[in-house]
Amino acid sequence: MVLTASTMLELGATAPPFSLPDTAGAIVTREHFSEAAALLVVFLCNHCPYVKHVQHELAAIGREYAERGVAMVGINANDAVAYPADSFSLMGEEAARVGYSFPYLYDATQEVAKAYRAACTPDIFLFDRDRHLVYRGQLDDSRPGSQVPLTGRDLRRALEALLAGQPVTAEQRPSMGCNIKWKPGSEPEYFPGR
Repeated sequence: MVLTASTMLELGATAPPFSLPDTAGAIVTREHFSEAAALLVVFLCNHCPYVKHVQHELAAIGREYAERGVAMVGINANDAVAYPADSFSLMGEEAARVGYSFPYLYDATQEVAKAYRAACTPDIFLFDRDRHLVYRGQLDDSRPGSQVPLTGRDLRRALEALLAGQPVTAEQRPSMGCNIKWKPGSEPEYFPGR
């Protein structure tokens, strides 16, 4: 496990397109959410202790904010050959166990992760109605083993500001977690240590 920080994609960036299978094999695209007030994209996986620490809070956020017009997707881009716990075949089981109500998608080529400049799990990206990036960063200050309560404070504040038509603060702290498990030789140029 290598503790890795989000690359903090530039605010205002347009959400890259995606066309990925969900846990049932149905293809889900960015355009499926064209009517949503916001789009929340979170890079996840099944095995990462940082994801395990926040997964129930992410599931709760997905349920709560769907009622307010926010679309959410989780994307697993890890190399499942090297990390079989993150395989596509196990993602549906994980989504059901945790209670994800949002599509959990599989990025087998890792091209979508690269387009988003994703670096860690979890890596969180919130886009407005026009699909411009307004928040990228941590869920909150809680980490595995810390005594800090898990609240989703930072992401919830960004969501509340966006839905109220208020500016989202540009003071954002990077998400931290396990590095995305890139396939051998495919680490993107932005990835630390490449």
